[in-house]
Amino acid sequence: MSSPAIFARPNEGYPALSLTVGNTPMAFISEPFVPGGGGFWAKLEGFNPGGIKDRPALHMVRRARARGDLAPGATIIESTSGTLGLGLALAGIVFGHPVVLVGDPGMEPLMCRLLASYGARLEIVTEPHPTGGWQQARRERVERLLAANPGSYCPDQYNNPDNVDAYAGLAHELLARLSHIDVLVCSVGTGGHSAGISTVLRGHFPGLRLVGVDTVGSTIFGQPARSRLMRGLGSSIHPRNVAYDAFSEVHWVAPAEAVWACRALAARHYVSGGWSTGAVTLVARWLARVHPRQTIVAIFPDGPWRYWNTVFDDDYCRAHDLLGTVPADEPDLLDKPAEREVRRWTRCTDVIDPLAGAR
Repeated sequence: MSSPAIFARPNEGYPALSLTVGNTPMAFISEPFVPGGGGFWAKLEGFNPGGIKDRPALHMVRRARARGDLAPGATIIESTSGTLGLGLALAGIVFGHPVVLVGDPGMEPLMCRLLASYGARLEIVTEPHPTGGWQQARRERVERLLAANPGSYCPDQYNNPDNVDAYAGLAHELLARLSHIDVLVCSVGTGGHSAGISTVLRGHFPGLRLVGVDTVGSTIFGQPARSRLMRGLGSSIHPRNVAYDAFSEVHWVAPAEAVWACRALAARHYVSGGWSTGAVTLVARWLARVHPRQTIVAIFPDGPWRYWNTVFDDDYCRAHDLLGTVPADEPDLLDKPAEREVRRWTRCTDVIDPLAGAR
């Protein structure tokens, strides 16, 4: 369904540029990618100007301004692996705020250049934190920048409930298109979109199953934190926005499996994305095969363009041993999240908060 949003006249306090966010299209993915007659709906968030995190970036900034936490013209400072950075650059333009972003050496050259072209200042940390990895190193740089810039504001995407609330609109877009939804499949990084979308959908479909998709090497669901190749999903810290009680199951996916899914999906359906999209696609494809009569929705956080020199680059993939892997038909199984360290696509239906006793 096309949207007239880009031509809409803005309401007071809602600048026209921000109206280009939302009302993203959906695609039904079935044969030949999904065997057996089943299929799943893909919500294509790559059709937002910068991807799925345009939604929380605009909402977090809008709410911070309304509360008085962010003064007019004050600087926004945040950690990002890329997509939220694009959203905050958009929010900075819309609401008139300088934006300073902290990234790490894994940020793609194209992303760095885009952020600079949108007026954001980018700082790159050079060493990972000994236990919290690149994310914690970025967050500590953010704290130093906040201290050096009085009046500046950090949205703190990992722990800000406005991040979760920002996805109510996406949930209502799904409700407008589908009469029933059985399963929602989401990648998990900050935990924002899985929590925000599922909360709204369960108000209409109490039996909805939420399936989380993580990467191997991520500590979110109780696995040990390791160096990770995939960006955009997973974490080496424990964001408070992850709604552990909402998940019916979690899957971990390895980089080579995500690459296969991205490329196979592109070749068969002219739809694709990056690491998160590949991981979500693999899991949604399996669910659609196992439950062909159920309505399954998968959230694709962005499109393929950012990944031209990683997921879709043969030289890069060969250098990281990512080519030639065809995922198994079924995931491995874990009874408990910390039972053993996973190396390939693995599923667990016992989802717990690994820090439950410490929160």
